[in-house]
Amino acid sequence: MTPARRLSVLGVVAALAGSLTAVPAAAQSPAAAPPSAPAGLSAKTPKTPPKVPVATGYGGAVSSVDADASAAGIEVLRKGGNAVDAAVATAAALGVTEPYSAGVGGGGYFVSYDAKSRTIRTLDGRETAPLSADSGLFLENGKPVPFAEAVTSGLSVGTPGTPATWDTALDRWGTRPLRELLKPAERLARDGFTVDETFRAQTAANEERFRDFPATARLFLPGGKLPVVGSTLKNPDLARTYKELGDKGVDALYHGRLGRDVVRTVQQPPVRPGAGRKVRPGDLTAKDLREYEVRRQAPTRARYRGLDVYGMAPGSSGGTTIAEALNILERSDLSKLSEKDYLHRYIEASRIAFADRGRWVGDPEFEDVPTRGLTSQRFADSRACLIKDDAVLTSPVAPGDPRHPQPCGTGGRAAPTTYEGENTTHLTVADKWGNVVAYTLTIEQTGGSGIVVPGRGFLLNNELTDFSFAPANPAVHDPNLPGPGKRPRSSMSPTIVLRDGRPVVALGSPGGATIITTVLQSLLNHLDRGMPLVDAIAAPRASQRNAAATELEPGLWNSPVRAQLEAIGHTFTRNPEIGAATGVQRLPDGRWLAAAEKQRRGGGSAMVVRPKG
Repeated sequence: MTPARRLSVLGVVAALAGSLTAVPAAAQSPAAAPPSAPAGLSAKTPKTPPKVPVATGYGGAVSSVDADASAAGIEVLRKGGNAVDAAVATAAALGVTEPYSAGVGGGGYFVSYDAKSRTIRTLDGRETAPLSADSGLFLENGKPVPFAEAVTSGLSVGTPGTPATWDTALDRWGTRPLRELLKPAERLARDGFTVDETFRAQTAANEERFRDFPATARLFLPGGKLPVVGSTLKNPDLARTYKELGDKGVDALYHGRLGRDVVRTVQQPPVRPGAGRKVRPGDLTAKDLREYEVRRQAPTRARYRGLDVYGMAPGSSGGTTIAEALNILERSDLSKLSEKDYLHRYIEASRIAFADRGRWVGDPEFEDVPTRGLTSQRFADSRACLIKDDAVLTSPVAPGDPRHPQPCGTGGRAAPTTYEGENTTHLTVADKWGNVVAYTLTIEQTGGSGIVVPGRGFLLNNELTDFSFAPANPAVHDPNLPGPGKRPRSSMSPTIVLRDGRPVVALGSPGGATIITTVLQSLLNHLDRGMPLVDAIAAPRASQRNAAATELEPGLWNSPVRAQLEAIGHTFTRNPEIGAATGVQRLPDGRWLAAAEKQRRGGGSAMVVRPKG
């Protein structure tokens, strides 16, 4: 989710049109370069238009964090592709320009609205633990492995799900072949993108561990130095990987040589000789890749203010937690409350929903997740009575029992919310037929495991650190412990809202567990508080996740409302930035509105096919 690092948007358009512009001799033929050819830096920077946080018009819309990625999706729409096609092209481009957040080595959740049938479809492309994994995956001598050591290791790498997600989405609902949709990203990787301050800062934050992996250092520390702001970073290895996926299909990963390269890298992490870092190997195997499957499942649904709010069902906790919080707030007229009272109720609803998330949500193939109960109005009403206008709940709040709701009742002991990495990316797309996609994808935290697959140009995920290493409270069942082939719980929350079967708004965000509160607060800002979508996204955020303190962005931290909330018992900590949402909205006159961040992560990129204000 870093801000855009941009190649000329015209270059992306040209790639989709099938034309080739002149490139340096070393980049003209991917086959001519050796497999280990390093990324290159060029001082010549392509001219790039500024990012725009809101756009309106016809023909479809794309909103992402990156101008080149949004342009790739727009051109697919312009040439007759649908929202699913455009989402895949946008995601592939983000794998180039947002390599610390997403890519071939990661996974995600794909939520799609089909205008013809007026139905929501979802794909679970989350990474899976090796079949050899058990609940002690991250334990040594009975104690959890230090978190930082677990992250930077083969132990943290789950079976990638992103290529399979693209393939499944296109096979079921797309109109263009994967080969065509990967071309813009392939060209972007080969010709390069512009390094900005955020990319350099994120590289600097990872510099120490990146230097311990030669393939990673060669790509992201060209010439042994941090990339210079304004220079052009190239990734010819990733360009060749995309070409191979286009030519051979995703079997290249799940049954072919690309997969063998991934397995070898996980089992024998390519650490620099003499590095003092302890890098544990993982146990990902070719069988894990062969047996990986994208899950098709029903979405979650909450009825809110006469609208249908659809999200991702477990193993993501996003859909159930947002649904529960909305149901808790359903009987409050938030539009008439003061800012203090509105924020108080929002914070308390989030606190309660996270308490229930922690107790009940895990991979439904391993855990008995009461999804219907968690998303029911009856259960929400039984929990809403905990909220008092003049008092604050004490975290950790004990969970309720959605199977047997009791007014203000609890279903067990309280347990704190476990840590979840914060770096992901989200894109939202709509097309001229009215189809919509909300797609959140990730490699977990910034830079994933830190390990680039040699010769392949992409980072491996550290998704398995989303599992609980050990129960947060030994007396409370933890549904998120590792297991063979199990998917770690996620907070990713791609969301689509319908009225009478037609799209109203769709959105999502990166941010680990703060994804849920970002999407929830943006929805409340827009649907209840009447803010235009771009302003609802830009508004300062609060994030409460069943913790002692609620996180506040500066806009709320420095506001008089903080003292008003503290006066009734709220405790706060300052967070400089929470989330980075994107969304699309269907306007009453048939136009699409695309909205992205105005400031966070350097701002986002909203585009439409035919602009009309």
